Amino acid sequence: MDQITDTARYDPAEAEPRWQRAWDEAGCFAVPDLPDGTKPKYYVLEMFPYPSGRIHMGHVRNYTLGDVVARYKRARGFAVMHPMGWDAFGLPAENAARERGIHPGRWTWDNIATMRGELKRMGLSLDWSREFATCDPAYYGHQQALFLDFLEAGLVERKEAFVNWDPVDQTVLANEQVIDGRGWRSGAVVERRKLSQWFLRITRYAEDLLAALDTLDRWPERVRTMQRNWIGRSDGARIRFRLETPVDGHDAVEVFTTRPDTLFGMSFLALSPDHPLAAAIAARDPAAAAFVASCRTLGTTEAALETAEKRGHDTGLRVRHPFNGRTYPVWIANFVLMEYGTGAIFGCPGHDQRDLDFARRYGLSVTPVVLPPGAEATTFAIGDTAFVEDGTLINSDFLDGLEVPAAKRRIVEELERTGQGTGVVQWRLRDWGISRQRYWGCPIPVIHCDACGIVPVPKDQLPVRLPEDVDLARPGNPLDHHPTWKHVACPRCRAPARRETDTMDTFVDSSWYFARFTAPRAETPTSRAAADAWLPVDQYIGGIEHAILHLLYSRFFARAMRDTGHLGLASGEPFAGLFTQGMVKHETYRGADGRWLYPAEVEKRADGTAVHRETGEPVTVGAVEAMSKSKRNTVDPGAIIDRYGADTARWFILSDNPPERDMEWTEAGVAGAHRFTQRVWRLVQGALPSLPPHGTPAPAGFSAEARALRRATHRTIAAVTQALETFAFNVAVARLHEFANAIADVRGEDDDLAWARREALEALVRLFSPMMPHLAEECWALLAPGQGMVATLPWLEHDTTLAAADTVTIAVQVMGRLRGTIEVPVGADEAAVLAAAEAETNVARALAGRTIRKRIHVPGKIVNFVL
Repeated sequence: MDQITDTARYDPAEAEPRWQRAWDEAGCFAVPDLPDGTKPKYYVLEMFPYPSGRIHMGHVRNYTLGDVVARYKRARGFAVMHPMGWDAFGLPAENAARERGIHPGRWTWDNIATMRGELKRMGLSLDWSREFATCDPAYYGHQQALFLDFLEAGLVERKEAFVNWDPVDQTVLANEQVIDGRGWRSGAVVERRKLSQWFLRITRYAEDLLAALDTLDRWPERVRTMQRNWIGRSDGARIRFRLETPVDGHDAVEVFTTRPDTLFGMSFLALSPDHPLAAAIAARDPAAAAFVASCRTLGTTEAALETAEKRGHDTGLRVRHPFNGRTYPVWIANFVLMEYGTGAIFGCPGHDQRDLDFARRYGLSVTPVVLPPGAEATTFAIGDTAFVEDGTLINSDFLDGLEVPAAKRRIVEELERTGQGTGVVQWRLRDWGISRQRYWGCPIPVIHCDACGIVPVPKDQLPVRLPEDVDLARPGNPLDHHPTWKHVACPRCRAPARRETDTMDTFVDSSWYFARFTAPRAETPTSRAAADAWLPVDQYIGGIEHAILHLLYSRFFARAMRDTGHLGLASGEPFAGLFTQGMVKHETYRGADGRWLYPAEVEKRADGTAVHRETGEPVTVGAVEAMSKSKRNTVDPGAIIDRYGADTARWFILSDNPPERDMEWTEAGVAGAHRFTQRVWRLVQGALPSLPPHGTPAPAGFSAEARALRRATHRTIAAVTQALETFAFNVAVARLHEFANAIADVRGEDDDLAWARREALEALVRLFSPMMPHLAEECWALLAPGQGMVATLPWLEHDTTLAAADTVTIAVQVMGRLRGTIEVPVGADEAAVLAAAEAETNVARALAGRTIRKRIHVPGKIVNFVL
């Protein structure tokens, strides 16, 4: 490696690439697929990026956090696997290719090359030999093999489902792509259409996915709560309501409810527009048909229906109540989902806000049946807000006087006794529809034959590759209108047949990549030996926006892969530890013409005003918000590295807030981080002439000043170690700032002090090495030339004797009330502690002229005087 030039100023532009080459040449971060067993394994993984073109500050924060963990655990003696790859399929590439007139693959691979170079500039301790992209047939061919194994195991199903259909682009849209009832790209009114779709049967694992959340004690509680809510176990009842007038074979309607206790508050029965009975009614009633058609302009999610205006169509039909003998109107309502429960509800307006809004709109009755605590049954009435809490049943026949939980049990018993219903468990979780009418995705490996039906592609014909010659300008799925790709012979009967032209949801690609990283060149989706050796991921890091779908789908895949023999993961849990980092924020700026400006276009003045850097026109400084391209409040990491170096960016990212919270990126903060890097460099360089050689034995004794510096050294080792163990990176940064100050304050040239100063400087460099690895290597090369790289050194251990405190703070109370505190030597005898406590000014004032009946001393904690 090149020799370091001694300069007064640290030059990251020269040093950082040099150390990155040195790490690569030494193979510091590569590990074999099968650990040799001499070290415990540790698998750290950050959510891999989508190759959109350039890395952003969110990437910098995410990958810096993971890199600190990886470097720290490596120093602690673990065999650390820390891989990187690319989540490379998806609609953005297809759209970008359409706009630019190029192939999505070219756009994607060019972006990967750019972003790989940017990530390498950050000095991340990644094993790049494991890199792959999900758009590579070498990856998605194995994904197709997994699909076929899931199909054979009964974990894949093809069935009809309602989707958002864009009639202009001729494709299914995700709910997020439907804006005000129109396609986000075409602007066409979206239709709610029933299509044959491929589904992964995630509901088979619903009970296990829910119960296992209790075992994930290294996951954030809010993420576990979000998953519990999404899986959504509901204990309730199915109730059969008999139609007074049957319609085309329908003589009853079955309803699922989680509130069977409110049955006597019924006001109406509502059907989903997609319910079979609604279809039968619409077939003979043009007004009903028109209403059903209008409902199909809404999205398919619960959120879309919740926010829509509650509308309905009175069918003229009536159903009979199971117990009170009354009949109630049957409506078709736009807020009832066919995908939840049975696609029908009984409306109880008094105790469900959605039902109340509907009833008020159409003048339906509202009968309260749950009385709030302390309310009077004779006067209680429902206004504009439904009462949804627990209480006592009223107006409910045999349920009157029961509390809600008891009423639920009693009504279910009666429903089952009379044969009009049954208690059931319902899940909010739905099977995962993975069909996408897109080109740039993993082809679904099945063939449709008129004679044989659905035929899996033989595994020896995998991967089913995407064709290169596609027409992206034509609306619809390019695979469906490709002239040759979809036409094949049936593998069974050899008759003409057709390939499946839907591709897989890109969430599939990211649901098993963690397993592929354990043996990325294996000839099967996983190498069981490697996967079993490395999994589960010990520390997974990523944004809270993936708290539900990505993590839930990955948990499903781990179980499905276990049950089909690809993993031996007994728990089915792929990620033992999860950390969700906060967002990176920045001020927003608008120019005089109202357009958003990039921070680089804005000059901040000393008086707090801002102007356009080129025109001098005034700039309006807006709120601090998450960095986004739409508001242009982004900062280019490459520009920061060019100006300050990667270590400065890393140090500032870690120093601002606890990493789970949002942080604000400021120019002043980055400049301050850069000043610290230069200060450390000067501190090391300035001390070199007075330091004893590296490895010099410790002197026989130390002066008070040298002992104080050694105590600071070992207390800092202990504090930084604890901070890194608990993800308190900002605390580690703060302690290292304090430690650098302590070292700088030491004066004197005595041998014992010089030895303590070397010990301190070496500790400082090794402690900040996970955060600022390049600067650490540069400083270490000065302090210990020829002694290897910091990246290969073990972590420092503190001397418990030196790290222990000399004194302890004790609270002094009089009659249990705090009156003051005292500092006493650790281990001081009781008499001395009590004497110091009585002498404390405020305590002495409180005791003056009074008799002390009892003295209570809890060593190291409190003294209490009882009068």
